[in-house]
Amino acid sequence: MTDSIKLTIYRRDPDLDTAPKYQTYEIQPEPGQTVLMALYHILENVDKSLAFRASCRSAVCGSCGMHINGKNRLACETQLAPLGNEICIEPLPHLPVLKDLVVDMSSFWRKYEKVRPYLITLKEPPASGKERLQSIPDRKKIDDFIDCILCACCHSACTLDAWSDGYLGPAVLAKAYRFVADTRDEGGAERLKLVGSEEGVLRCHTIFNCTEECPKRIPITFGIQEMKKKVVWGKLTGKM
Repeated sequence: MTDSIKLTIYRRDPDLDTAPKYQTYEIQPEPGQTVLMALYHILENVDKSLAFRASCRSAVCGSCGMHINGKNRLACETQLAPLGNEICIEPLPHLPVLKDLVVDMSSFWRKYEKVRPYLITLKEPPASGKERLQSIPDRKKIDDFIDCILCACCHSACTLDAWSDGYLGPAVLAKAYRFVADTRDEGGAERLKLVGSEEGVLRCHTIFNCTEECPKRIPITFGIQEMKKKVVWGKLTGKM
């Protein structure tokens, strides 16, 4: 790939700008270069005012979620080459912009905390004093959902999340399912009550945007539907 590439990047500093603008940078790409590498090149060599988030550069921290050529992606794993010679980079949709590509994740984390995203145990630990065991088949049931890196790509892709501040959103509901389906967890009833409301799984319209936009290919919609079935069954049987 020898042709130059134009990166058109969303720019806005709310303290200085009354409206966002787009700034185009032209770079000479290198083999294997990612969008994140290109952003660092611009930051270090062209424009030191450019703001974006990044950390691990290995697609495990979730920091560099961005809207790249019309799709939510992780900048660190998105190669420049398949994107063509003109690339548009914007912040994740539906989240307040702090500066340029950096968004305010406060509302996302507030919703995340509501489902108590950790193992809840109500019984005494095994008499042996060892860990609570889990079979390999049971572990496989939650393998995909454990891979969630909380990048918020699914959260910002959800059209329902965009206008309903109370809706928990796909990332939070997927995290709730990760524990509801975990055989070691004993807080399932509590979590199902939390997600079994009009602001939880019952509000999901099953559009699949979340599943399509997840960079880790987690079947988020499947998890939400599984919890819907548990919630409906609980209401029908009077157990919720």
